[in-house]
Amino acid sequence: MIALGPGREFDRVRRVAAALGARATGLGDDCALLAAGGRLLAVSTDVSVEDVHFRLAWLSLEEIGWRAAAAALSDLAADGADADAVLVALTVPAGAGDDDVVALMSGAGAAAAEVGARVVGGDLSAGPGWSVAVTALGWTAEPITRAGARAGDGLWVTGRLGAPRAALEAWGRGEVPADEARRAFARPVPRLYPGRWLARHGARAMIDLSDGLGADAAHLAAASGVAAALELDLVPVAPAAAAEAGRLGVPPERFAAESGEEYELLVALPAGFVAEDALAFASVCGVTLTRVGEAREGAGVHARLGGSPVVLSGFDHFAPRRR
Repeated sequence: MIALGPGREFDRVRRVAAALGARATGLGDDCALLAAGGRLLAVSTDVSVEDVHFRLAWLSLEEIGWRAAAAALSDLAADGADADAVLVALTVPAGAGDDDVVALMSGAGAAAAEVGARVVGGDLSAGPGWSVAVTALGWTAEPITRAGARAGDGLWVTGRLGAPRAALEAWGRGEVPADEARRAFARPVPRLYPGRWLARHGARAMIDLSDGLGADAAHLAAASGVAAALELDLVPVAPAAAAEAGRLGVPPERFAAESGEEYELLVALPAGFVAEDALAFASVCGVTLTRVGEAREGAGVHARLGGSPVVLSGFDHFAPRRR
């Protein structure tokens, strides 16, 4: 099993792995990798649960299907894989009609088509609320796992961070999120092409930021056996996140670094990868790439903001939910 960072969810994963013993292999990365005809089949499953990951008051059913599929496809991006297909296991609550099921599945299909994948199957069941479990399948010749970062590598992130958290904060106080924030939460774009570009240009380790920069940097660091030194002053902040951070009186860089439900990539690249290379990435991939720190000897995440140490938190799947 690849080493994981701290958290209740990951304590449970460790206990499951220990119980399975030799019956399991390769646990702890974004994708399972299975040899198939000279290539590797990358497989990942992600579940999106009503009142944990979304609420019906926030999103349309099409958007719920889109973001559930995008979350699973994002794991393929983190391994530098192509997307081929998805399967959707859908739990449908009492009172939902056929049109509701079609709407949600249309959203999942649209997210898959956005990155060149197809819906090839799944399952339907009744249950107490909506739950969308998406299995994504893709192909890679040379996968990038979480475990390859070396001391001296730069740590870079794609895009701008914090907009999904801004949406959650607005909904939590009964307001309508800014358009940028709502769009980032409802229709995240999995970074499949950027992930493949980075894999071809020296990426040593990658992870997507579904649990936030602080939490996911801890997983990359643990898997690679290094420390992640983050300079939060460098974190690229989405405008909607900056506005929300100002309302809360929180430094925008910290607000963005602790945002969950992000589907940007954190990547470790050799020290020779420099700003000019990031500009080339942006021109080809249509998204920015920003250096936010480096891998060092040691363990854990060591973040600084304005020269002072900061302890970062991230998304916790098992935390009590606000009602």
